[in-house]
Amino acid sequence: MDVIAANRSATNFIGMGAKPAVVASLDDIRKTYYMGTLSVEVLHGISLDFYGGDYISIMGPSGCGKSTLMNILGCLDQPTSGKYFLGSEDTSQMVDDELSTIRGARLGFIFQSYNLIQQLNVLENIEMPLFYQGYSEAASHAKALALAERVGLGDRVDHKPFELSGGQQQRVAIARALAVDPLIILADEPTGNLDSKSGAEILDLFDELHSQGKTLIMVTHSNELAERTERSIRLRDGLVESDERRRTA
Repeated sequence: MDVIAANRSATNFIGMGAKPAVVASLDDIRKTYYMGTLSVEVLHGISLDFYGGDYISIMGPSGCGKSTLMNILGCLDQPTSGKYFLGSEDTSQMVDDELSTIRGARLGFIFQSYNLIQQLNVLENIEMPLFYQGYSEAASHAKALALAERVGLGDRVDHKPFELSGGQQQRVAIARALAVDPLIILADEPTGNLDSKSGAEILDLFDELHSQGKTLIMVTHSNELAERTERSIRLRDGLVESDERRRTA
């Protein structure tokens, strides 16, 4: 593994072919939370570029700022200062409605607890993002069915989440994340609630998505997952401690 310095030079692609386009960029991102008269700065100036096709793990001890960083990347929260570009759009000054729109159209989310709607079956859960993007019923149904097949659940589309194993529920969440062909897939501890066999199956699916050119950014405590990614970013005390890219053959 080749370790590259922990700054923007960490994303050079010497020996890796043509440099892909930047799909997201953080420029001196700071985040402060206010509690009455107290203020706590969680991120202290994060600058990172993310490239199309990146397969990234974000690691670090509890309280280092991983979740805050992911919330900003996912347009679920805004920085106190600095700029975050998703594609060519500066999200830093967007109002809630604008953030919701860009979140629904350009990002796919995978959560540790799956976040499926229990009253809906597999197909309906996958269709939800398409409904909000204005797809017709026929088009959303066809696309959701194809995605269910893609993640190996074509024979389970009528089942509710409580009728599925944890690994199967996470497959539904992955299919739902893919529904809008997102610019970036964001995953928060995606194997955290799974047994080792189911976790390995999900990691194999992530490897497949990466091989197809998808951009994946994952927060994880799992060294196994981090070792499978091409780039590993480690945070400590609200700063980038290291940013390593593994060379490929």
